Parts: sequence; C-alpha cells; structure tokens
Amino acid sequence: MNDTLTKLSQIGIVPVVALNHIEDARPLAKALCDGGLPCAEVTFRTDCAEEAIRIMSKEFPHMFIGAGTVLTVDQVDRAVGAGAKFIVSPGLNPEVVKYCVDKNIPVTPGCANPSDIEQALSLGLDVVKIFPAEAIGGLKLIKSMAAPYVNMKFMPTGGINANNLNDYLAYDRIIACGGSWMVSGALVDAGKFDEITALTKEAVNNMLGFRIKHIGINSADKAAAENTAKAFSSMFGFDKRETDVSYFCGEGVEVMKSQGRGTMGHIAVGCNSVDRAVFHLQARGVEFDMDTAAYTDKGALKFIYIKGEFGGFAVHLTQNAN
Repeated sequence: MNDTLTKLSQIGIVPVVALNHIEDARPLAKALCDGGLPCAEVTFRTDCAEEAIRIMSKEFPHMFIGAGTVLTVDQVDRAVGAGAKFIVSPGLNPEVVKYCVDKNIPVTPGCANPSDIEQALSLGLDVVKIFPAEAIGGLKLIKSMAAPYVNMKFMPTGGINANNLNDYLAYDRIIACGGSWMVSGALVDAGKFDEITALTKEAVNNMLGFRIKHIGINSADKAAAENTAKAFSSMFGFDKRETDVSYFCGEGVEVMKSQGRGTMGHIAVGCNSVDRAVFHLQARGVEFDMDTAAYTDKGALKFIYIKGEFGGFAVHLTQNAN
C-alpha cells in the first residue's frame, strides 16, 4: 500500500464532495480541516471540480485532496494537474487504472464483485473501492469477497453514515470509508459551513471512540496495593483479579504493585484504532512517547503513552474490544 493510501487509512474517513459553486471550495476545505478531517474526494460530476481541487490544494497544502468519479485519462491529467493526490472511480476502467499505475498515481477503482477484484489484482492494485457498498451487500459482501483475496484491502463508499461507519472500520481489511453525510450538497449549497465543521468533529469523535477504560493507582509495594484493592472490592463488590504488576478491581480500577508511571498513577483511554487515534491527536498537537509503543502481531499499534502528566496522572491509549 503506497504512502497516500496509508495516510488515508490513518485519516479513516474520506469526505466525498460534489461542489456546484467554485466559491464554496475554500470555506468547505476550511470546515473539514477545522473539524479534523484534512481530506476530501472532490467528484468530477460538476463543472467546477478541477478548479475546486486547485483552490483546495493551493490554500490548504496539508490536505489530502483526491478526485472522484474519474472516468477518463484526460480527467486523470486534469485532476493531478490541479493538485489531486489520488484518483477514485466508480467502476474499474482498465485504461484509466493502467494509466494511473504507469504514472505512479494512487488509484482506487470501484469494484462490486470478485471478477472486478481479480482484474484489479492483475493491474497491480492492493486497495480497491467497494461501490455502492450498502446497496450491493455491505460489510457482509466485503468479508465474503475478502476471504479468497488475502492481500486485497478495501475502501467502501455508498451508504456509509454515522450509524454504520464503525462497523465497517472494525474490519481490519478496510482502510477507510468514503462518505458524504457531513458534507451533503444541501449543507454546502446553503453555506452552512459551521454545521459541516460540527458534523465533521462528531464523525471523527465517533470514529475514534474514546472512552475511559480504567484508572491506575500507584502503590508503595505489593502489600499496599493488595490492601487498596481489598478496600475497593469490599466497598463496591468489585471482583479482584491479580496480574503480574497489579490488581484489577472490576474493569475500572487498577492498583499497581509499585510506583508506576505518573505521580499519582495512570489513566487508560480506549479507542477504536490506536494508530488512527495517534494520527488525529498528533494533528491536535499531542505528543507521544514512542518508546512505550506496543504492536499487534500484524504490526498495528495497540498501546502507547502520551508524553507528560495530567493532574498527576500519566495517560495511555489502548485498543477497545471490537
């Protein structure tokens, strides 16, 4: 998977945008960035798509701007010339895909069945768009098609919304989802960019799924930790469970057997994807202690501490259970 598609995977949501008025390009790009999604797939369904890509790419150079509904090699050239970093099409046109591959332009053509996927593989692709995702079978279809094609990953679009987004992203063969619910044509045409920013923030927070998993309390030694754990268990009826380094009281309290990280202890914050959470938090200025990073056997980040203390507590991210 190339660097651009890896970046899309970190972003998680690709807003699919259809612009009817060129003057909306800049405020829409700003609204998406302010909402935490520095990305857009600008569809070539409208006359101002090329110029919109040019404006967004020039004025917001940190954004990942792509071109969608690309049907011809001429549109590829126009989109890339305007600043598009990736190409998306609704179907698999071998001429368009080969043209992009030969020029090292990231491309994700639309696929709807195994024959499409085999054609994509023959053209050297390892990521395809599934379109229209919900209409042709949704996540169940994707999982069925993924089974025989073990090296293929997917970026579904069509029918993805706030209610089903995390169901799709929980499947590790899906790198990102395309969607338009936060950038609907009605909102753009009405100039409701503050509302687009709010919906974008909501989408990002929903995707990341932050929640407090447990509070860690430091202790002088094992005996002190056991006494504290017994107190929580006695008072509240929490089950007490011992690990090598701590006692858990239920799932919400961890009592360390020593002076662990943080002056007072630590707070474990769960999220739906640690890799994606790190990307988005770094964009907000949060720094991480990479020496604390732990990974799954597939190379995905599963645990990491944020630098510094907060109210005397260290904070680490950990994976929510799917």
